[in-house]
Amino acid sequence: MLKVTIRDTQNPAIVKFEFPDFITKSESFEFKNIDETAPSPLAKQLFYLPFVKTVYISGNFIAIEKYSIVEWHEVKELLAEQIESFVDKGGKIINIDENKSKKVPVTVYAETTPNPSVLKFVASRLLTKTSVEFKNIDETAPSPLAKELFKLPFVKEVFIDENYISITKYDINEWQEITQEVRTFIKNYIEEGKQIIDETQIVKTANHEKQQEEYFNNLDVTSQQIINILDEYVKPAVASDGGNIIFESYDETEKRVKVILQGACSGCPSSTFTLKNGIENMLKEMLHDQNIKVEAVNG
Repeated sequence: MLKVTIRDTQNPAIVKFEFPDFITKSESFEFKNIDETAPSPLAKQLFYLPFVKTVYISGNFIAIEKYSIVEWHEVKELLAEQIESFVDKGGKIINIDENKSKKVPVTVYAETTPNPSVLKFVASRLLTKTSVEFKNIDETAPSPLAKELFKLPFVKEVFIDENYISITKYDINEWQEITQEVRTFIKNYIEEGKQIIDETQIVKTANHEKQQEEYFNNLDVTSQQIINILDEYVKPAVASDGGNIIFESYDETEKRVKVILQGACSGCPSSTFTLKNGIENMLKEMLHDQNIKVEAVNG
């Protein structure tokens, strides 16, 4: 009789259910709704539970992300029993025919950014729900794709968000020499169905915590207003340039707003101008306070 092992992850919304053997060896799967579950009868069955938000299948585990309507301590033991029962009765985890389906074509194209060291590679499909920045190969445990990219000698940093990857290069090569190589590598990697981001392994860093609802609710009103302005008016613009901006802190006494720049925005020659003449002026006007100052803690 099958016995799965329940393991909590660093993401409180996700729990892993580990099998004693591999359940898929060459591919990873992510299902966001029941309409996507043709390759996995088990995933389809799980989506009949109202609290199941996303199902991940990779290696020897199934990871499930829940909605907040329940707590894991209330349902994870029951869920493990249901998974065990489904498999013991002959239910399929992955459909062999679907698992061997042809590659799904993906379009990948390169876009320039205001930062000459960074190029943005845009894919025709969603890559991640959580923006992640990697400064070196030692940080790439959550992303097999980022790890492979760092094996290219000219890759200095990798930033992945939604449907694009921003790559910062070393100066040893010019973009015209390497763009086609990187674009082809990313396209082939995605088409082969390899795992891009393991959402269960994303370390809850201080930057990641600052994007969470609980953190937001504990802030003062002005800080909340600043975050809302950044989210609505600034983030879409910097995302189009292959970057991201995260609120770090607000000092009421000094009227100083500190932010973190990621991706193409980090180290960009024009970032200081953007902060002072764009974001700072916007906050002054929208918060009716001409004393507000904005600075990047990492640039």
